[in-house]
Amino acid sequence: MSDSPEAKRRDPVVEPSKPRLLKLLGPGLLTGASDDDPSGIATYSQAGAQFGYAPSWSLVLTYPLMAAIQMISARVGRTTGHGLAGNIARSYPGWAVYCLIVPLLVANVINIGADLGAMGDALALILGGYPLLYVACFGAIAIALQVMLKYKRYVSVLKWLCLTLLMYMATLFVVEIDWTELLRGLFLPKITADPQFLSLIVAIFGTTISPYLFFWQASQEAEDLKEKPKKEPLVEHPAEAKPARKRIELDTLIGMGLSNLIALAIMTTTAATLHPAGVTSITSSVEAAKALEPVAGKFASLVFAVGIIGTGMLAVPVLAGSAAYAVGEAGHWPVGLSRKPREAKAFYMTVVLATLIGMGLNFTPVEPMQALFWSAVINGVVAVPIMAILMVLASDSKIMKQFVIGRTLRVLGWLATATMALAVLGMGVSPFL
Repeated sequence: MSDSPEAKRRDPVVEPSKPRLLKLLGPGLLTGASDDDPSGIATYSQAGAQFGYAPSWSLVLTYPLMAAIQMISARVGRTTGHGLAGNIARSYPGWAVYCLIVPLLVANVINIGADLGAMGDALALILGGYPLLYVACFGAIAIALQVMLKYKRYVSVLKWLCLTLLMYMATLFVVEIDWTELLRGLFLPKITADPQFLSLIVAIFGTTISPYLFFWQASQEAEDLKEKPKKEPLVEHPAEAKPARKRIELDTLIGMGLSNLIALAIMTTTAATLHPAGVTSITSSVEAAKALEPVAGKFASLVFAVGIIGTGMLAVPVLAGSAAYAVGEAGHWPVGLSRKPREAKAFYMTVVLATLIGMGLNFTPVEPMQALFWSAVINGVVAVPIMAILMVLASDSKIMKQFVIGRTLRVLGWLATATMALAVLGMGVSPFL
């Protein structure tokens, strides 16, 4: 059934006339790349600066967990033809859905504001000038990308922006790395009772496994079905199942692998430079870029700053888009970046408002790092029930038909959920240790 000519024609994994890798990489790549946003860069930079190579093992541990939960999200979207919020809204009462969606929206707006602020500061570091002016420009560009570009062109732009992540790999060639310590940190986990260390590990888990990523990847899988009329939800066309699942698996493994590899490069760069120099307190990604110059040279500092802008331009539209998908699907609105603005007015209005409010936070007395702390708390708390519901949905034969997730994904998915629950518990307990 799965090897029929129709199935081979419909899925890009087995379409010989197109470049295999380019057709393969899609929602998984964009989701993984957007995870390394300026807020995440700050977390990874602080980890390396404060504790050297010691926290590196956390990125090895989070990889299979985040890959599994993102793969499950993608499978739900591809199988049902609806995003995560749409599926939740079809299975749970409205009040329960909005108890999950509203905190997600608040956290996304805060993250958008923090990312835009970091991008403005980074460009001011490179060119000089007024950071707030740059913030307004970046916000306008992010809105224009989503509202004005056709879906295929928009996705293409986001894929090209993924190349900016390679900037952080470049820094590894200009710093002196203690490879023995790095390997020890990666494969011989060292956990101390230091409250600051535990808090940082919790922050790393919260940064790599984030609710907005679940909603984005599931919605993008559903979105692709609208954009490619020859493809249908698997519950309606089971013949497409094998190539579709193969594509999702490879796309997600590569996307999450890239995400964690870049996170490791950032952590390694600051571990090799700032930690030995005694620079152990980093409060933002731009502060990391500034701190690198006297100890690692102008090139490393410039690369970090350019990377902040590139990753921010990728992450801000994803944050705004995932919020709009979640709110729109929960409200049963017409949604989708493949629709024209006049066909999904409320959806696009949510994108615009989320970006504008986030941008506006930079013009208020709100302390960015304090806002990000509360964003992390909200994300962590809301991630656990969302992940639990996702696992239930993906295992429900009434929703997924014969395409319920298998034992391996089920075990990894519940393990990721339990790990996030422990991380949230750790977040609450660490201040009292």
